[in-house]
Amino acid sequence: MELTDKRALVTGATSGIGSATARSLAARGASVVLTGRDRPLGEQLVAEIQRSGGDARFVAADLAQLQDVTRLADDAGVVDVLVNCAGFYAVAPTSEIDSATFDRHFAINVKAPFFLVGALAPRMAARGGCVIINVSTMVASFGQPGMSAYGASRAAVELLTKAWAAEYGPTGVRVNAVAPGPTHTPAMEPMMAMADELIKAIPLGRVAETHEVSDVITFLATPAAGYINGATLHVDGGRTAV
Repeated sequence: MELTDKRALVTGATSGIGSATARSLAARGASVVLTGRDRPLGEQLVAEIQRSGGDARFVAADLAQLQDVTRLADDAGVVDVLVNCAGFYAVAPTSEIDSATFDRHFAINVKAPFFLVGALAPRMAARGGCVIINVSTMVASFGQPGMSAYGASRAAVELLTKAWAAEYGPTGVRVNAVAPGPTHTPAMEPMMAMADELIKAIPLGRVAETHEVSDVITFLATPAAGYINGATLHVDGGRTAV
């Protein structure tokens, strides 16, 4: 129960890696604030965590809207662990990405975590011993057809991770990122044909399960990772190593 008495905020917590992370943090004693757009799914996960003896509540928010980001920061209150897991991606050639789709990538994947950190990190610095974990992607590290806008937005998050580690590290706030490879999530199901192609280049030769990513995120939140700051941990079966 390394995270007892800690309060965590997880964005994108209604499915996939986000929901697995919320469960994992709660299982280790954290009080978890879950956020997403789907209230029924969020409340269902809260009930599941509570049945398991954990503490959680749900705050509905659309992170494409800056006013919702600001409201979320206020509603969350005291936060010791911030996990920026919410994400948006559209798989298409660059020539087929319109302005609205491009803007949505950066609104959700970059602007929302930027302003959440801006609102919460000073409070976290005042408390000390806090952690921010950003979820990126393996395609922020290499070119992948059809993933230009998504990869670019997550590459920006990895740079922000380094900048925030330098900015807030001296105050006792660690900032790191996790870059998953293809993972079994509801959002990934329509893309399994592409995943089959990606798997051919992955040394472990398979898609990850959500807990294999959320366990790494949770590790970074615990004191066991106390000297890790400004790093991006690749949870991609070795894809970025080859």
